Amino acid sequence: MNNYKLTIQYDGARYKGWQRLGNTENTIQGKIENVLSEMVGRNIEIIGSSRTDAGVHALAQVANVKLIEKMAESEIQNYLNRYLPQDISVTDVCSVHDRFHARYNAKDKTYLYKIWNESYPNPFMRKHSLHVEKKLDVEKVREAADYFVGEHDFTAFSNAKSKKKSMVRHIYSIVIEEDAGFITIRIRGNGFLYNMVRKMVGTLIHVGLGEVQPDEIKTMLESNDRSLAGFADANGLYLENIGF
Repeated sequence: MNNYKLTIQYDGARYKGWQRLGNTENTIQGKIENVLSEMVGRNIEIIGSSRTDAGVHALAQVANVKLIEKMAESEIQNYLNRYLPQDISVTDVCSVHDRFHARYNAKDKTYLYKIWNESYPNPFMRKHSLHVEKKLDVEKVREAADYFVGEHDFTAFSNAKSKKKSMVRHIYSIVIEEDAGFITIRIRGNGFLYNMVRKMVGTLIHVGLGEVQPDEIKTMLESNDRSLAGFADANGLYLENIGF
């Protein structure tokens, strides 16, 4: 059996998320599997590193696929990019060890959130960033973000649909930058619960607007109360990197 690692970019605006669903073909995983199945003439399944939600984008999603056929990496990549929709791109294909697993071997993940922080809307980024009209206090946002760094129980920043046995995650870093009207929030951790990044960002936005004080993040984390956190739209969120 031949195992191939795929690196994938996608604009998630019109999709129902990464994970294949039984009631729709409009998922990233489903689109890629359909093309691979056509390529080899039988049903193919792929394994993704992260199950991004509906509307979420990816700069470097990683998946692996096992094929009976021995094929050149360039042949697989070229076939995929020829027949996939234009809002999905396979940027790299490489042969990997048979035991490589895109989800289980992932050591860390980095998510990027883009906020357009001007009084007027950005028509070119309306599906790829969150528009916040009122100026955010970035220094307060940075102060609040520091409370997330480290190992914590993130129950308060998860969705009730989260089925993980442990709600503890380690956030390695949060970097917040301003540039040309955008505020970007880059969060790197060993893993994330369902909706965790969007709830973290939504809460940080409330801090930036003066609706929540930075030190209240600590109280929220300790409370395990999901009703306290904010929630940010999917359109500003990007899966940026998977570390192995």
